[in-house]
Amino acid sequence: MLSWERLRYKLSLQKMLGKGFRLFLLSLAAFVVYYLLYTELFGFKTPRRIQLEQRSALLDARQALAADKLERVYSALQELSQRDNNIYRPSFGMDSVTFPAYDYLTIENLNNLIKRQLKSYNELDPVAESFGKISLCVPSIPPLYLNHITLTSRFGYRSDPMTGYIKGHTGVDLAGKPGEPIYATGDGRVEKVDIKFTGYGNEIVINHGFGYKTRYAHLKATLVHVGDIVKRGDKIGLMGSTGKSTGPHLHYEVEYMGYKVNPLIYFDNKMTPEEYDRLISGK
Repeated sequence: MLSWERLRYKLSLQKMLGKGFRLFLLSLAAFVVYYLLYTELFGFKTPRRIQLEQRSALLDARQALAADKLERVYSALQELSQRDNNIYRPSFGMDSVTFPAYDYLTIENLNNLIKRQLKSYNELDPVAESFGKISLCVPSIPPLYLNHITLTSRFGYRSDPMTGYIKGHTGVDLAGKPGEPIYATGDGRVEKVDIKFTGYGNEIVINHGFGYKTRYAHLKATLVHVGDIVKRGDKIGLMGSTGKSTGPHLHYEVEYMGYKVNPLIYFDNKMTPEEYDRLISGK
C-alpha cells in the first residue's frame, strides 16, 4: 500500500497537471478568440497572410506582364500576316494564306503562328528574288537625258512625216543633237544590231527577257554587238538620223509579249538630269 506521503504527492501532481491542462485549453481558446477578432472582426492580417498576398500579387503582375507581351507579339504577327496577304503575296501573284485564330493565347499557339509566318516568307523569298531580277530587266528608265530633248512624236496613230498619211506609230520619237548618248533602259542581251540606209537605219534591239524587248533606231553609231550582255544605264549608241528620218532623233520602242506598247508608261519624262544621272550610274 502507498504511504500517505506518496499518495498525497500523487494527488498533488494530478491536481497540478489538471490545472496546467485547463490553463492550456484556456490559452488556446484565448488565442483562437484573439485570432478571430484580429483577422475577421477587425480585418487585420497576419504576417504569413501578408507574405502570401505579396507573393500572389507578384505572380499576378508577372502573369499580366507575360500576357501583355503575348498580346503585343500576337498583334505584330497579325499585322505581318495582313501585309503578307494584302501586299506581298498579291504583288507576286500568289494566293493568300489563312492563319489560325485562337480563342486564347499560349506560348504554343504563338510558336505555331510564328512558324506559319516564317513558312510563308520562305515561300516568298525565291519569288521575290526572281521579281528583283525582273525589275532590273523591265525597261523602266528613259533611253537618254530628257532635259534638252523634245518629244516629237507619240505612240499610236499619227500623220506620217514622209507621206502625210495617218499611220500607226509603234514607239516614240525623241529629237536632239547628233551624237547624243543613248542608254540601255534595262538589263538584257543585244539581240540585233543592224546597219542600213532605209527603214530604221542603224538600230539596236535588246532582249530583256521576261517578255520584254526594246528597239533604238536611226542611230548615228552603234556601240554594242550581237550577244553582248548590257546593264541598265550602259551606253549603247549615239543619236543620229539614219534610215527613214527627217532629222536627228531616237525612235524608241518597247515590246511586251510580242506586242508594241507605249514606252512613256515605263518612265517619268519629267525626271531631272541629276535623277537620271544617278539611275544610269547606279548610285
